[in-house]
Amino acid sequence: MNCGTCRSDPKYKCPTCMVPYCSVACYKLHKQNPCIKPPSPPKQTIGVKQAVENLYPTEDTVPLDRLNLLENSTEVKKCLENPHVREILELLDSSANPDELVQEYMQEPIFTEFVDACLKVVQPQ
Repeated sequence: MNCGTCRSDPKYKCPTCMVPYCSVACYKLHKQNPCIKPPSPPKQTIGVKQAVENLYPTEDTVPLDRLNLLENSTEVKKCLENPHVREILELLDSSANPDELVQEYMQEPIFTEFVDACLKVVQPQ
């Protein structure tokens, strides 16, 4: 890989388009023409059905048809309007130890309300 301007050994990359450059002078020359961010590769998402099918079922496994009911629950949607609930869920999703965090967040009434709304949908009567 060579400098995008003078073809010498690059030390840096343009933060926008990732073209390599070797010096401030080459960067300034490069920036005289507008550059664009390269397209990022498409994210691969796993649907609920695929994620559930890949798990080993246990006595606590919620059937797929019950999980699908969550997206239609007005009570769950109302809880998810709260940015604090969404932040908690993002933290849980990215945590290396979600079990410990769940115990901590179960002390927060807003999270407990969300959990109760989910359980009302998926738990058999």
